[in-house]
Amino acid sequence: MKNILFGFILLIVTNKAQAQLNIPTPGIVDGVYVKEHILTKSGPPYEPTREADVVWSKRVWEYIDLREKINQPMYFPLDSYEGTEWVKNSDRWSLWSILKTHVLNGDLTLFSPYNPNAFMMRDGDQLKYPISPLPTKNYYTDSNYRTILFSYFGELGPPQTQALSSVVDGTDSVILINKIWEVQYPDRDTTWLTSKDIIQYRMKEDWFIDKERSTMDVRIIAIAPVVYSKDMDGQITGTKELFWLYFPHCRFVLNNYYVYNESNDSQWMSFDDLFWKRRFTSVIYKESNVADRKIETYKSGIDALYEADKIKEEMRTIEHDVWSF
Repeated sequence: MKNILFGFILLIVTNKAQAQLNIPTPGIVDGVYVKEHILTKSGPPYEPTREADVVWSKRVWEYIDLREKINQPMYFPLDSYEGTEWVKNSDRWSLWSILKTHVLNGDLTLFSPYNPNAFMMRDGDQLKYPISPLPTKNYYTDSNYRTILFSYFGELGPPQTQALSSVVDGTDSVILINKIWEVQYPDRDTTWLTSKDIIQYRMKEDWFIDKERSTMDVRIIAIAPVVYSKDMDGQITGTKELFWLYFPHCRFVLNNYYVYNESNDSQWMSFDDLFWKRRFTSVIYKESNVADRKIETYKSGIDALYEADKIKEEMRTIEHDVWSF
């Protein structure tokens, strides 16, 4: 019964995913052959792992820089907004378009990096504060959910400096509000984040050695899109995580979207395959440590990259030492 229910849920998610992509007009074949292969798989399941079989593990945090060529299949194709309409590529989507679509549809639960009960107190990747719509509802039907999501998917433009004009008392730029003469400015512009605004994806991972399978393996626990943080004048002040997603839940969605293959247009893999095969490059920016500090707090520039490579090399050495006799 559980398998039937799981299959039904997966079918609903799959149909939603495929419905987003444009279908050619009946009778028109956009290519040499009719594309009949549609991704509807559930993906390879993780190997079951017992706590007693894990002889060593390390938690690391990495970022995927979308400016690197090998990572660009996650970045392209770009989407855009024409007025209020969200325009996406008809054949394939960027990773941001996929995640955003299914968060808006209510298929994925968004986790806030901030504690909602404490102003600007960060909890980062702990996945403690889920944000989801009411049952059977989504962004388009739940007004409260829609208001909350805008703070994660949209941003306000700089304040308007040109005041509205009024001739209530013969003086421009002044109107009467609650019997008090005040200056009124136009509302700030609102913009939605698109693929070009995403500069990184951060991941929380667990690397471990499983003695039962005699292998070193990795599990992606969570993933977060990253954008530039800007001040009121639009100047870049750093980077910020928009939100975190539980990656095992994302796999059910990522299985149903293609990733561009520059070597063969007839053999595209899914986004889940891309992560499973680790067809990307990433840099460690934090490891589990006694002070819970990031590399950037004690290294900078190229020294930080050397430190990240040092951590990776230590992990490879441990794997080598475990299986060497």
